[in-house]
Amino acid sequence: MGRIKAIEQIRKNIDALIANPAVSYPYIPVHPQPSPSVAEVQEVMQLLRRLVFPGFFGPSEETESSSAQYYTGVYLEHLYDILHEQIFRSMVFEGKAEGSKEDAEARAVAFINELPRIKYLLSTDVKAILDGDPAAKSLSEIIFCYPAIRAMLYQRSAHALFRLNVPILPRIITELAHSATGIDIHPGAQIGEYFSIDHGTGVVIGQTTIIGNHVRLYQGVTLGAKSFTLDEEGLPMDVPRHPILEDNVTVYSNTSVLGRIVIGHDTVIGGNIWLTHSVPPYSKVLQGKAQEGKYGLEEKI
Repeated sequence: MGRIKAIEQIRKNIDALIANPAVSYPYIPVHPQPSPSVAEVQEVMQLLRRLVFPGFFGPSEETESSSAQYYTGVYLEHLYDILHEQIFRSMVFEGKAEGSKEDAEARAVAFINELPRIKYLLSTDVKAILDGDPAAKSLSEIIFCYPAIRAMLYQRSAHALFRLNVPILPRIITELAHSATGIDIHPGAQIGEYFSIDHGTGVVIGQTTIIGNHVRLYQGVTLGAKSFTLDEEGLPMDVPRHPILEDNVTVYSNTSVLGRIVIGHDTVIGGNIWLTHSVPPYSKVLQGKAQEGKYGLEEKI
């Protein structure tokens, strides 16, 4: 065909691609401001890692008594400068006309005020992993290496923004963690203290999930919705649809807990279980043992 003819054919697509997106492609954002920057959000998370775990992901001077205050102040100011701009962009992106620079600045400050609480919660998560994993040799190893801690830093930060009604940024943050760790936790999920995920690959936690304190999940666990409530137009409604796990619950690998059910405190749910009903406290939900039958091994559940 040759380049000249190829370009002639290609240019026939120009008018179709620049058609009014509000008419032809209503999902394309139409606003005068730049969209949120994933690169800038990644920078926010790097700053948060340094603030929550000083000395692990930045210079060793972060932890020295003579310079810790300096580094913390520099990181907080830089965090604010990036974050309020990204919050403003997110509000414009979602078409929130009432959004303003002042509103974005206030939400950024409100988020930064939550950082001591986020740092505390992450410290309990690290301790929970150390207490429950004999392969973990130190708190430092867990902070530096374990994907669950990265996922929880991102989710707890995203959850704070979610509660401040910041659009789109919380999802960007948790999807960054999902891509890096294989752990998919919606920013709306409410998660208590001393939460741990062992291994973590394939864990999915839905938006309206509520998790108490001292809960442990293993790889492949899904805390999901069993079905959706539809509105008059047939669209799914954003209503509570995910499980509630009370304190001291353990869920083993490749188990699905589905629907707005309650798993009572101090319950153990075994692996490869499909659970769609509530269970009382101190329960054990396990598969039956394989038994020898007429045609060989039969599994009794």
